[in-house]
Amino acid sequence: MELVRNQEKIEKMKERARELVSQMTLEEKVFQMLHTAPAIERLNIKAYNWWNEGLHGVARAGVATVFPQAISMAAAFDVDMMETVGDAISTEARAKFNAQQEFDDTDIYKGLTFWAPNVNIFRDPRWGRGHETYGEDPYLTSRLAVRFIEGMQGHDENYMKVAACAKHFAVHSGPEDLRHEFDAEVSKQDMYETYLPAFEACVKEAKVETVMGAYNRTNGEPCCGSKTLLQDILRGDWGFDGHVTSDCWAIRDFYQKHHVTNTPEESVALAVRNGCDLNCGSIFAHLLQAVEQGLITEEEIDRAVVRLFTTRMKLGMFDGKDEVPFNDISYRVVDSREMRELNLKTARECLVLLKNENHLLPLDKSKVHTIGIIGPNANNRQALVGNYEGTASRYVTTLEGFQDYLGDDVRIFYSEGCHLYQEKLGMGAKNNRVSEVRTICKESDVIIACMGLDPGLEGEQGDKGNLFASGDKPNLLLPGVQEEVLKMIAESGKPVILLLNSGSALAVDWEQENIPAIMQCWYPGAQGGRAIAEAIFGEYSPSGKLPVTFYKRTQELPEFTDYSMKERTYRYLTTEPLYPFGYGLSYTDFTVSDMKLCGNARTEGVDVSMKVKNTGVMTAKDVIQVYVKAERENTPNAQLKGFTKLELAAGEEREVTIHLEPEAFALCNEDGKKEILPGSYVIYAGDMQPDSRSKALTGKEVLKQSINI
Repeated sequence: MELVRNQEKIEKMKERARELVSQMTLEEKVFQMLHTAPAIERLNIKAYNWWNEGLHGVARAGVATVFPQAISMAAAFDVDMMETVGDAISTEARAKFNAQQEFDDTDIYKGLTFWAPNVNIFRDPRWGRGHETYGEDPYLTSRLAVRFIEGMQGHDENYMKVAACAKHFAVHSGPEDLRHEFDAEVSKQDMYETYLPAFEACVKEAKVETVMGAYNRTNGEPCCGSKTLLQDILRGDWGFDGHVTSDCWAIRDFYQKHHVTNTPEESVALAVRNGCDLNCGSIFAHLLQAVEQGLITEEEIDRAVVRLFTTRMKLGMFDGKDEVPFNDISYRVVDSREMRELNLKTARECLVLLKNENHLLPLDKSKVHTIGIIGPNANNRQALVGNYEGTASRYVTTLEGFQDYLGDDVRIFYSEGCHLYQEKLGMGAKNNRVSEVRTICKESDVIIACMGLDPGLEGEQGDKGNLFASGDKPNLLLPGVQEEVLKMIAESGKPVILLLNSGSALAVDWEQENIPAIMQCWYPGAQGGRAIAEAIFGEYSPSGKLPVTFYKRTQELPEFTDYSMKERTYRYLTTEPLYPFGYGLSYTDFTVSDMKLCGNARTEGVDVSMKVKNTGVMTAKDVIQVYVKAERENTPNAQLKGFTKLELAAGEEREVTIHLEPEAFALCNEDGKKEILPGSYVIYAGDMQPDSRSKALTGKEVLKQSINI
């Protein structure tokens, strides 16, 4: 659904903002540029806190629906789902805001400006914040982010439902412990081919209202004061018309960490002059001294404040209650039955089946009498939610999901098995749940092992006090003694199902060789345990696909601080992965046939049509993927350029057409300019990536046809 805002209305809002700002003193204007903007009573301006989070639900402001973490939702490969979730989040956001305003609550996390989504590219699986993103691919990230933003900001022609924010601009993905002083050096080719496309789509297509700068420098310039990023690219090339916010306390890094300025006054002047309008933090108070010192003009400050008040007016904050269609959204929608059902439905879409030897899954409830559920994530609420989360009224852990689903029909034995990352639980010897684990294995018909990570082990620097490296992972291994416990379980000879919770790729090479069934469950949200239990017993088939590459070992990765894309992600990898991007199994079988191409790649684009048939025994969904490879030297591997998700009943066949825009055949040259060069291009179509590892794992091949441009 294309969004058409009332441009005449927006221009009137800008004029109203200019008129309002013209009545303020310099000091009043400066303090409106802090995230804690105070009230100006003489102008009937209420206090407003700009800082709010909504990555996968309204966060940090009490009870709200906690949807699956962003990386989990990316695995669904479903743009319609993303907009539906974005709309649900903004509905709860408005409901909570309306209630907060009624009681004059203007505290942090109580506004309508949400600093989400995170559209950074997950280039390295060690990065702790990768689970906030939509994965490693710029095309997938772009498509999901655009629809999420449209759901958040809404389709009213006069007002935004909430203001979304594309962050962190740009070239930002760790290491977390260096982010305040790090310079991400990157070629123009990698910049425009990998790091910028999602931001460009958010601005040009979704009309995102806010862009947040990153902590780091990019090619020498601090991102929150970068002329190249904020002036030349964002506002110049892309025509961005919203406001820019700094990351929190990032501008003080200019002089304290990056050493590109010498004083707070020089730092704030650099930021505002280059287009940073809002300061998450307090350093913009130094703008008063910066004006006195002649480092910045009041007119430049006016420009920023007008942008900020234009956003507030687009949100309806200065119009009558009856004028704004979202003002009557009741608090009763928050955590409602409909929201819980949507959350469960979303969680079902996100699970990725990685291995299913001899069709162990789904389990037949009538043939299972005892189940052993073992592992530190079996009953771990943190492993449901990821970070930047809200508070659910009920969390259904994996253990609780099975308990609720099976009731008294099947006996469940439970053991934590081991600590998530330490060598023992409480006092005692190393691996001190051995006897309990072995006993449960002996007593059980089947074992479900719940291993992996939680956001206490991967996340933002300082956010949760990470055990390892300021939020980043030191390696891709299961932490602590988890693998030792898994080996113990495997030695029992019982059928084993491994459920992995993590927001990133793990090197589970031994597990792939020795465990018969493996499912990647991510951080599946507050309803995650229900979705997992239903999947294991075949209430539906898993349909997720990996939005990231799973590598075989940490040693294959380039240096974490190297921002070149060489040997990173499926697009540039030359070695064989453990599990490829775009991979995911089903309980049924799908065949893709009769591929046909129509159109002109250079002008109107190409329609790729094919027939998709469910040749298995149950209704299920599948993700059809189209990749393009330029057949010349020094070009990326085949890249995802189109996808769609569809549901087919057993035996059903449907024709599917995916349109490739001319841009799907373009690549960036060394100057970052997109070019469609003459030559041969291969178009691949199927339900996986066209690589040898996907073929080996599935026993299938994708279709392909060559075209000449």
